[in-house]
Amino acid sequence: MTSILDLAPVIPVVVIHDAAHAVPLARALVAGGLPAIEITLRTPAALDAVRAIAAEVPEAFIGVGTVTTPAHVAASVAAGARFLVSPGATPDLHAALADSGLPYLPGVATVSEVLAAVERGLTELKFFPAEAAGGAPYLKALSGPLPGVRFCPTGGITVDSAAGYLALPNVGCVGGSWLTPADLLAAGDWDAVRDLAAGAAKLRP
Repeated sequence: MTSILDLAPVIPVVVIHDAAHAVPLARALVAGGLPAIEITLRTPAALDAVRAIAAEVPEAFIGVGTVTTPAHVAASVAAGARFLVSPGATPDLHAALADSGLPYLPGVATVSEVLAAVERGLTELKFFPAEAAGGAPYLKALSGPLPGVRFCPTGGITVDSAAGYLALPNVGCVGGSWLTPADLLAAGDWDAVRDLAAGAAKLRP
């Protein structure tokens, strides 16, 4: 299948508090040109949102983020997730992610963590927290010694900084929370979400 990193220049990173918002939100993001959507496990509504999107918006490539335990992996798979994202990874979590059968992006923040992932045969990783861990200059520095690894940097990235990341040869896409601000979700302003998604879909240089 096509790599997660190649589906769109931005993966919306969504914190959803009301599962009733899930379907119209996903439809708005897909209509704007962003089919890959990461619902984070930061609220009680997250898995219900994933179930709803998986059932009613098949054109969305729905994923689950903030996966930090093997139990999260199992629950995400059961809810209908098509990919998984973690902020970091222990040996047990790595094993559970691999056993899920789904594509996944384990989080890394250091060169040693990247090398440990490469030893497991992984070449596509989440770089988190991107801005706090060194940002685009850090990833640019990694492209020399680790040319075969690609990243989805996430954490603190804005519409203004995204293009700088996407210009790097080792960045496939970025994760962004600016596409689904809480006020737009609370207001049900799906047209505005679609417009933000459309702008993000044009970010790749």
